Amino acid sequence: MGLKDFIVTPIYIFLFSGVAYFLRPYVTNSRTQKYFIPALLVRFIGAIALGLVYQFYYSGGDTFNFWEHGSNWIWQAFLDDPVLGVKMLLQPANSWDTSTYEYVNNIWYYKSTSSYTIVKITAFFDLFTFHTYSASALFFATFSFSGLWALYSVVSRLYPGKSNLLAYGILFFPSVVFWGSGILKDTITIGCLGWLTWAIIQLVLLKNNKLLVVLVAIVSTYLIGRIKVYILICFFPMLVVWSFLKTTKVIKNLALKILVIPILVVIFSFSGFLIMTSITENNDKYKLENIAESARITAYDIRYGWGARLGGDGGYDIGELDGTWQSMFRLLPASINVSLFRPYLWEVKNPFMLLSAIEGIIILMLFLRFLYKRKSIEILKDPFLAFCLGFSLLLAYAFGISTFNFGTLMRYKIPMIPFLIISLIAKAKPN
Repeated sequence: MGLKDFIVTPIYIFLFSGVAYFLRPYVTNSRTQKYFIPALLVRFIGAIALGLVYQFYYSGGDTFNFWEHGSNWIWQAFLDDPVLGVKMLLQPANSWDTSTYEYVNNIWYYKSTSSYTIVKITAFFDLFTFHTYSASALFFATFSFSGLWALYSVVSRLYPGKSNLLAYGILFFPSVVFWGSGILKDTITIGCLGWLTWAIIQLVLLKNNKLLVVLVAIVSTYLIGRIKVYILICFFPMLVVWSFLKTTKVIKNLALKILVIPILVVIFSFSGFLIMTSITENNDKYKLENIAESARITAYDIRYGWGARLGGDGGYDIGELDGTWQSMFRLLPASINVSLFRPYLWEVKNPFMLLSAIEGIIILMLFLRFLYKRKSIEILKDPFLAFCLGFSLLLAYAFGISTFNFGTLMRYKIPMIPFLIISLIAKAKPN
């Protein structure tokens, strides 16, 4: 960060805040209005704080690599020849063009589709901020906020008595604010996930079939698939479960339900399999026959390779992962446990792990209350809440078994948190 950040960034804070004040009456109601501006401002704080932490604590990392060793070269191409800049924004990762070679050859993440997607998004925002890191980060923060606000607004409409608790869980959860506001993959994916869920609720529960809703669903799915396809691998199977529970719920006759449910199980299971196959057909890493081995490679690479060098927060051990489905199933409870409740207080090694440990205690208390009040039966009666709980637990399993490093896990697991909180508090006592 330099002098330009102190000049350009305040301008965009003022501009975005002004737009937010203008839009607030149209996207809020009497229950949610008070959270709109604060939720945006804390994301601005999170975006700037993330940059400062990576600069002065980590001395580098993904967020600066996306900007300094990524979008910087697209920006330079625009300065040299705008046509070349546009070409770099449009060309896919790891494709070679002699006219852009001298630029893309210097981009660290050019061979990675997911990372280069973030580089291109950053470069696009740079066009409006004159290649200013913190100002471009504000664009990321605003997008993340927009998706989470869309999620919050529609969920608070479904459970109007829980708007306060939902606001804290979706909009103000500390790790989601911090790790989901800066120039990172997680910021875009959590924003898209919020928009995608908003669109699904509009289509399925609110019967809003407008073209805009469909387009939001398509664009959100596309971006998540480009950046973190495994989120879709967890999302859509649970969407099938949601549809199954919603379908069976409308069948009131017990005899008919007993007759029809086995048939529906087969139909929805086959549908889920087709969706999984479609999502992974162009990605060998996440095909069903390769997932176990991919999880092993990723986990140990993060634990002992680049994650150990960049994370610096220590690894964790949940048992041996040998690349087989047997070990995947054996480690399922420990994987979910590490994502939800660890690090424990005695495992803390730095302030960020302390924050994560405190959040783990909060989640544990919510879970214990959830079990004590026997809310699981009520959740099964609410297909959407069953989806939220299943999706969050499936993500917890995926993150826990493929990370093996607390520093990386803290960032990776933020997409599961809003959905987990929704499932745990939506049936709580009205606020």
